[in-house]
Amino acid sequence: MTSPSRLTRIFAALSLGAATVALAACSGATAPTPSNSPAHDADVFTVKVGNCVNDAAAAGEVVTVPIVDCAKPHDSEAYASIAMTDATFPGDDGVKTQSIAGCTAAFNTFVGVDYGTSKLQYTYLFPTAASWAKGDREILCLIDDPAGHTTGSLKGAAR
Repeated sequence: MTSPSRLTRIFAALSLGAATVALAACSGATAPTPSNSPAHDADVFTVKVGNCVNDAAAAGEVVTVPIVDCAKPHDSEAYASIAMTDATFPGDDGVKTQSIAGCTAAFNTFVGVDYGTSKLQYTYLFPTAASWAKGDREILCLIDDPAGHTTGSLKGAAR
């Protein structure tokens, strides 16, 4: 039997409406928890809202992701956690639909402008069928700037 920490989750990248598969991960927190510790690789299931990560080079399904201090240049920031309430795994399309709806709504609130007009983009980490079977129900939304690294939080960036 595989433990949840050995499972992977899918990470999909959205760039103003274009979806591509990019990474895998999970989180368990709902309140912001900034990362002020030295950079370290962390199990994808330990990434929390408020953590900043260097995930630009990740692709497919992964088990770990580099968490970095948000005060230093980083690729993305976890900005929202959405708990799925489906009784059974809704399939890849169902997860994608819920991820896009939840992360877009949270994006608008977090950034302070509508996603459709923002210069920023988001990605999301979501359960696979295997991680779902082990109790994973979280969609974790991450924000990034397609122009490059960000230093600090993008909360209230209004761009």
